[in-house]
Amino acid sequence: MYPRLTINLQKLKNNLDAVAEITKEQGGCSLMIVTKALCADPEMIDLVSRHPAVDFMADSRTRNLKTYAGKARERGKQTVLLRIPMECELKETVAFADISFNSEPETLKLLSEEAGRQGKTHKVVLMIDLGDLREGIFYQNETEIFAAAELVLKLEHLELYGIAVNLTCYGAIIPKHDNLSLLCQWAEKIENKFGIRLQMISGGNSSSIYLIERGELPEKINNLRLGESFLLGNDTAYGTKLPGTTDDALILEAQIVELKEKPSLPVGEVGVDAFGQKPHYEDRGIIKRAIIAIGRQDTDPDSMEPLDKGVDILGASSDHMILDVTKSEIPYKVGDIVSFKLGYGGMLACATSPYVEKGYLGS
Repeated sequence: MYPRLTINLQKLKNNLDAVAEITKEQGGCSLMIVTKALCADPEMIDLVSRHPAVDFMADSRTRNLKTYAGKARERGKQTVLLRIPMECELKETVAFADISFNSEPETLKLLSEEAGRQGKTHKVVLMIDLGDLREGIFYQNETEIFAAAELVLKLEHLELYGIAVNLTCYGAIIPKHDNLSLLCQWAEKIENKFGIRLQMISGGNSSSIYLIERGELPEKINNLRLGESFLLGNDTAYGTKLPGTTDDALILEAQIVELKEKPSLPVGEVGVDAFGQKPHYEDRGIIKRAIIAIGRQDTDPDSMEPLDKGVDILGASSDHMILDVTKSEIPYKVGDIVSFKLGYGGMLACATSPYVEKGYLGS
């Protein structure tokens, strides 16, 4: 059935080998693989959990962690909840995550209480905001950072496992030696003030991996959290391809349901589309237009690249995507399949949508 997201497991394995080589052998960091972008797909989970270089498996949703926590732990991986836990999911957090990322004192107190009820010691990584302005205690707030660290150390059922930063995802701030060095300085301050050793100094996600190749990752950083670089083969700071990886391990296939020659400009007054946006159209004259059975409910048209270079994506509504196939050398007909490489947004939407089938190669 279509639309279908085809996952080439052998190519993903090769990508995982490549990023593990960069992260662990060259960078001296532990490797945390983030599973959320493929919605904890079971075949991908099996691949990651069997890989000897993977130390941690992480997700932003406890629902995903629940599906694989047992398997991950059996295979020697620690599980991590990346998104700060909601109060309503603390029970699941303690049950399925060995480690969680946190920044709120009240949440930490409740987390300790829940860990006590479950007879566990839960590991905590404090988030430090270095300027991307997503989660974390702002790096200039010394009193608040020390207070949070002290609180975790005092709470009976929590362990202060480390500190971390997230960059690029919200504010698009690129990790550099200078800003990541601030995280390292905070690690040293916490260790010196409380006479402890932090196990994890996590220097970010797939936007930080490029620093290893340049020899610019601060020495004290000892963990990276990788999702997109493993799945799509690129760093997310500059979008450059990582050595030994491929960007076509995930292919979206969609079926043509209509194929007609029509004008390229709509007829009549232009208002807003189904998503409240006023579109702009290019006059291409009469063109050969194909409609494929997928839309914005299932993917992101701006995060798709046709494998056929003669195909252009013109736009999409919720259930239809319009293609210009005029310049293609392929004589498309109704029922034919058009294939696309995906960017992060397209991949995330396709993997999450219940209307997109999944298929596998190389298993």
